[in-house]
Amino acid sequence: MSKLLWQILKTAPLAVGSSVLLANGAIAAQNPDVAIPSDSQKSVELNLEAAAEVPKAAELNFETPASVEVASEIAPANNSSTLEQIESYSSEGIDNSLGQSVQGASKFRDVRPTDWAFQALDDLIKRYDCLVGYPDGTFRGNRPLSRYEFAAGLNACLNQIERLIASSGSGFATKEDLETLRRLMQEFEAELATLGTRVDNLEARTAFLEDHQFSTTTKLKGEVIFALADVFTDLDQQFDTNFNRQIDARDSRPSGGNAIFSDRVRLNLETSFTGKDLLRVRLQARNTPNIIPSFTNEGRLGFDGDNGNNVELDDVFYRFPVFNDRGRLQVWANGTELNDMFDPINPFESSGSGALSRFGRFNPIYRAGGQNAAIALDFNVTDWLNVAGAYMAGEANNPGPGQGLFNGDYAVAGQVTLKPFDGRMKVAGLFVHGYNDTGIDMGTGTRAASFRTGTPVVSNSYGVNVNFNVTDTIFVGGWGGYTAARAINTGDGDIWNWAAYAGLNDLGAKGSRLGFIFGREPYLAGSDPAIGTLNVPGLGNRLGNRADADTSYHFEGFYRFPVNKNIHITPGVIAITNPGGQSVNDTLWIGVLRTTFSF
Repeated sequence: MSKLLWQILKTAPLAVGSSVLLANGAIAAQNPDVAIPSDSQKSVELNLEAAAEVPKAAELNFETPASVEVASEIAPANNSSTLEQIESYSSEGIDNSLGQSVQGASKFRDVRPTDWAFQALDDLIKRYDCLVGYPDGTFRGNRPLSRYEFAAGLNACLNQIERLIASSGSGFATKEDLETLRRLMQEFEAELATLGTRVDNLEARTAFLEDHQFSTTTKLKGEVIFALADVFTDLDQQFDTNFNRQIDARDSRPSGGNAIFSDRVRLNLETSFTGKDLLRVRLQARNTPNIIPSFTNEGRLGFDGDNGNNVELDDVFYRFPVFNDRGRLQVWANGTELNDMFDPINPFESSGSGALSRFGRFNPIYRAGGQNAAIALDFNVTDWLNVAGAYMAGEANNPGPGQGLFNGDYAVAGQVTLKPFDGRMKVAGLFVHGYNDTGIDMGTGTRAASFRTGTPVVSNSYGVNVNFNVTDTIFVGGWGGYTAARAINTGDGDIWNWAAYAGLNDLGAKGSRLGFIFGREPYLAGSDPAIGTLNVPGLGNRLGNRADADTSYHFEGFYRFPVNKNIHITPGVIAITNPGGQSVNDTLWIGVLRTTFSF
C-alpha cells in the first residue's frame, strides 16, 4: 500500500493538471452537462471538484512516508495494471522541450538524489517549472506545509499547467487518461484525507512544542585557578611600620622574596525558569593571600582572597527581563559588587581571564560603599543609551542597632552608558554615594586612600569609563575616578585614581590577548589637618593638608595564551613605583603565572 501511495504522490501534479482538462472535457459518464471546448478556445475554465475535498489544516499528522497507514475500512488497490499506468504517467513528459531547458531538483542546495521524494520533485520541476524554492537556493522539504503555502504553490502550478495546455493543444493528455486519473483520485480519497488529518495534527503538536519548548534546568559551570606568584623588591631592606617606609635591614630580614602557589575554585549552579531569567548560586573555595607588603594595597592580585579552601556560599542572585525585554531587574542576596550589576566596560574585567591585578580590572569606585545584598535595574532607552541604578547594603541580614537593610553600610549608585559608532565605543558616567562605618574600602591603593579615621565616612564618588574598539582585534580605553570623603565630625579628604589601557586580541593564537595597563591606584591627594595621620606613619603634608607624600604608578603587562577553549595560561608582571606613596620605598615587582580552567 505504501508503494502504491508513493506512486500516487509522484503523479499528484499531473493528476491536478489533468483534472483541469477533465473538468472541462466531454466525459459523458460523469459530467454529462459539461460542454467540450473547441480546439480553437484559448482559455481554459477551472472546475476542480477534488478541491472541495481538501482536508482542514488542524486534522493533519505527518509521519515518515514509509510508515503511512491506510484507514482500515479502505480496501487497498491491488490492480497491477493501475501501478503500471501511474508509473507511465509519472514518466510522461520528461523529454518535452520544457524539461530539456529547465534544471530539475538538483538546483536546490538541500535536495539530494538520495532523498525519498527527489524523483517526484524533479519531475514536477522539469514538467511544469512552477516551483522556485527560497531565495537562498534551498527547498526546505522537511518543514511542515501551511495551507497558505499550499494554496500559493498550487496556484503557481495550475497557472503553469493552464499555459502549457493552451500552448500544447492535442497530445498533452487524452480524455481516457484523465478519466482514469479521476477514478484513481476518487478511489484513494480516504487515504488522502487520512494523510491530511495527520499533517494537521503534526502542525498543532509542533506549535505547542514551540510555545513550550523550554524546560527548567540547572547547569553547572565552573572555574579553577592555579596561581604561582612572587613579590620582588630590595632584599637588603625591611619595612619599618613606625615610619611607613623601608630602611636598611638590621637583621637581613626581607620584605618579600617567597614565592607562593595557590588556588581558587568556583562552581556556579545556574537555573532558568523561562529561558530569559537566571538564578545563580555560587560555591567558592580559595587560599590566595594578599602577598603585597602590609604598608600598601597597591598591586594586589585580582583573584586574591583566603578562606583556607573551605567551601563558602558566594554569589546568590536572581535576574529577569522587564519592560518587554528592554530592561533587567536583579536581586542579590549575597556577594555582590557594583561591577556585577553595572557594566564597567573594561575588557580586562574578569578575575579569571582578564587583568592580573585587582586595580587593572575596572575603576575602583565600583567598590565604594556597602557591598553584599543589592537590588539593581538597568534599562535600554535606545540601542545606544542605557541607564542603570542600584542600592546596596553591607549588613542587610543583621538586625542589630546601626545595621540592617537601611541603617548599616550602604551605597546608592547610578550609571549612564553611551554606545556610539555602532557600539564600537562605550562611554559610561558613574556616581556612587556611600556610607561606611570604618572608611572607604576600594580594595586597592595606598593605605591613606582607605581613609580610616576611626569614625564613619560618607562619600560621593564620580567616575568616567571609556573603551574604544579600534579594529576587531585592537582596543584602547581608560578611566578616571574622584571620591569626596567626609569623616563625620572630623574632616574631608580627596581621593583620586586613573588608568589607561590597551589590548590586542588573537596575537599568535586565536583567543589570545596581550594587555597593558598604566595608571595611579587610589591615593589621598589632600585632607583636612583634623584628619590626622589616618594611622599611616610618615603621611606627607602638602600645603598644610595631609596627603600621600610621593607619586606612585602602576605598570602591568600580561599575555593570555589559550591551550584550548577551556584552558588559558596567563603570565605577567606588575610594577609599583614608590609604593605606599613613599619615594624611599623601592619599586615592587610582582611576577604572576595564572592558569585558568573553565567548564
